[in-house]
Amino acid sequence: MAPLHIEIHGDADPSAPAVVLSSGLGGSANFWQPQIPALVAAGWRVLGYDHRGTGRSPDALPPGHAIADMAADLRAAMDAAGVARGHVVGHALGGLIGLQLALDDPARVASVAVVNGWSRPNPHSARCFDARLALLAAGGPRAYVEAQPIFLYPADWCAAHAERVQAEVEHAVAHFPGEANMRARIAALRAFDIDGRLGDIACPVLVAASQDDTLVPWTCSERLVRRLADVTFDLAPHGGHAHSVTTPETFNRMLLDFLAAQAAAPAALPGRSLNPGVPA
Repeated sequence: MAPLHIEIHGDADPSAPAVVLSSGLGGSANFWQPQIPALVAAGWRVLGYDHRGTGRSPDALPPGHAIADMAADLRAAMDAAGVARGHVVGHALGGLIGLQLALDDPARVASVAVVNGWSRPNPHSARCFDARLALLAAGGPRAYVEAQPIFLYPADWCAAHAERVQAEVEHAVAHFPGEANMRARIAALRAFDIDGRLGDIACPVLVAASQDDTLVPWTCSERLVRRLADVTFDLAPHGGHAHSVTTPETFNRMLLDFLAAQAAAPAALPGRSLNPGVPA
């Protein structure tokens, strides 16, 4: 298999406390540009990587490519960067990868932040993916990518940032990973189901969700919260599926607070909710 594209930001010392960023379906480390400067400024060594078969990690994904394979790739990226143990921050699919690695190799994972993720398939997200795959089949990559902002961002944010959104669309079309790879990645996340194993995840987990997420119901995050052993829950009222992009200042404060708590007391931090009134 081809090596993965990895990038290191901040402290070059492999022994420095590390945050490992894993993006969603698009797979590119560039997704985390709104977070990287804030993490570096807070003193974290930051590892980003492009998922296999996407962006700067081109490869043909084999039949049956699964989240467990993506978790093995995450471990390989950590190995290449000299990160023995890190705090994994994952958006959607990237969050699933973090949870899977916490199950498969818990010694490598200090904590996981799951942003708009889930533990098992749900019918609404399945409907969204069916629609996206139908667009891909009927209209090709252009039709598929043109619809992507509808699922990622709130309508008001898209309207206010129309030029930026269109630039993202053009970039995504130019770097589309191919229909076969996209179908393989969607199939992997649709097959993901660790609902019965959530209690086996021992590390602290931040579950972050947005109530107006069009793609993944926030109740999927609530389900994670009710089944994880050591959990912090942050529920944003607005921002969409990619609220780390649409409301970066608020998101970054929340994430940095969680990471600082892990650095201060990684073995003793109890689960809690960052939002009063939201069950933890």
